[in-house]
Order: sequence, then structure tokens, then C-alpha cells
Amino acid sequence: MTKIARFCLIGAGRAGAVHARNLRRRIKTGELAAIVDANLEAASKLGEEVGIKNLYSDLSTALRSVEFDAVIITTPTFTHAALTMQAAEAGKHVFCEKPMALNLEEADRMITGCRKAGVKLQIGFMRRFDPEFVSAKQHILNGEIGKPVLVKSVGRGPGLPPPWALDRKTGIGFLAEVNSHDFDSLRWLMGDEYSSIYSETAALIRPDLVSTYPGFYDVAAVVAKFRGGGLGFIDGACPVGYGYDARVEVLGTEGVIVVGEIRGTTLHRINRENRVISETFRSWRDRFREGYIGEIEHFIDCIVNDREPAVTGIDGRKALEAVLAAHRSMETGKPVFLPLG
Repeated sequence: MTKIARFCLIGAGRAGAVHARNLRRRIKTGELAAIVDANLEAASKLGEEVGIKNLYSDLSTALRSVEFDAVIITTPTFTHAALTMQAAEAGKHVFCEKPMALNLEEADRMITGCRKAGVKLQIGFMRRFDPEFVSAKQHILNGEIGKPVLVKSVGRGPGLPPPWALDRKTGIGFLAEVNSHDFDSLRWLMGDEYSSIYSETAALIRPDLVSTYPGFYDVAAVVAKFRGGGLGFIDGACPVGYGYDARVEVLGTEGVIVVGEIRGTTLHRINRENRVISETFRSWRDRFREGYIGEIEHFIDCIVNDREPAVTGIDGRKALEAVLAAHRSMETGKPVFLPLG
């Protein structure tokens, strides 16, 4: 008989809805047992869509009311640490969306708390489970392009992050909310640790938001160096309007690997003016559909077979550290060396 893991979803927003639908419709080894959201109206709306009646406004009530093995945390970043600790202390495994925390101290508490409680902690870097990215990583490991020397990653979002993510008291801007995936991809595909990061940012698309959110930026260029000498580059922007854009190129000493393209379909239209029209990916949900399924299936396998997740809290911490270094560089105008003090 196939073993099944039962989940409590914390957060009924866009990312939470993706996980809820996958658990109800696409993942046979997982079961959605409950939904938690401080906004019960949002929880009720999602619960009605996916057929879940166990709806709660807080994790404490859910823990007392229903049985489950793990939580999926998709709430705002500033809530991740407290929810992770609460779940771990109750003996529940934790899947947490990126960025894992607001600062390294919170990340360390999450890692230590889960380790002491003997529960799994996996961070939501779904690119590592996307078939194309998995294939690219395997080609690199096989030595098919020689030694990686330069990894370039494009990460652009169609719309602005929510207001809490733009406020420095509760968020870390789009370099965290959107480009955490890029920071993780660079490190993963290069197979090396960051040694320094330099960033330039500007508010060029929505300069009107600077007065509301001091330090606001919507375009970013990040240059990274790795301990083994390799280089990395991140091109980030949000909001770009035209669609969700995630592309990566890995240059090796003997070849190159390119993952992704700007087009989201092979369907093209040609109008009377002989203009070729194609569609982009409208959201991250479309581009990484298989990755979102794969990461939860992997997490379930780790739970039922007592294995260490492929994407650990340490990986989440490394990506967060890179984001924080990029922000420090943005503020000082100088490269920032890692690890951070």
C-alpha cells in the first residue's frame, strides 16, 4: 500500500492555491487535511474550490483539531520563522516557501528548531524539480560542457510583489520575493559557494513608489563571484508586464547549456502586417507547473522514507544570505564578501 503524507496548508493566497490544487488533483501520495489563513474568507474560498472543510484562522487551532504530518507555509516572509518553529515543536515536518526568512538569525532558528525536533525542513525552490533544470544539472554533472565558468539567470515578474514585501520592515523587495530562485539556481548549477556579490538597482519602471516605499527598486543587476573562480549574473526586474520570464544560461569550458525561452507556447500568429505574434508565460504557475508538483512529491518521499530533502534549510539560508549581500552592496555601492559577518 502506498504511504500517504497529510498536509496542513498555511496561507490561502496564490502560492497556497497552487499547492492545494496539486495535492487534491495531481499528487497521489499526498492528502490535504486542512487550510489555515488569518483571513478565513480566503481560506473558505480556497476550501470550497478544492473540497476542504477543515478551515482555521491559526495554526494552533488546526494542531488541536485535525491530524496531519506536515505543513506547507506560503504566508508572508515575516511569518515564516514563527510558524516553522510552532510546527516543528508540534512534531510536524515543514515545507516553507522562499525566501525562508527576513534575516539569517531567523533562518538559523528555523534550521536548528527543525533539527532538534527531528522533522524535515524543505525550502520551495521548485526550479530544482523542473524537468529542464534537472536535465541541465545532470548534463553539467556528466561533464558535457566541461567546467562551468559563468551562469546567467533572468528572473522577471509581471506584477509588483504585495505591499508587505516592499516595506523594509516586513519584506526584502523583489530580489528576495522573485530572484531568490535565481540566487539558488546560480549556486546549484555552478556547484560552488558565493565568495562576493555586487549589485546595482534602480526604480525605473515605477519611480512613483519611491516616496511610499523608501529604498524601492524595480530593476536589478547582480554580479557574483564563486570560490572556485566562476562568475554569475542575475538580471531582475519587476513589474515587467509582458509576462513571467525565467531563463538560464550556463557557459562551460567546453560548451553551453540554455534553459528556457521567453515564449510560453509554440503557437504563433501572423497578422495582415506580417507581424509574428507569440504568447509569453503569464505567470510562474504556468512556467513551473511540473516543478511545483515534483517538489511536493519529493518532500512526501522524504517524509515517508525518512530521507533528507534535496533542498534543505541550509540551501534556503545560502540564497537568503546572497539576497542580503546584494542589498548591502546596493546600499554601500561596493562588493560584499561572503559569508556575511
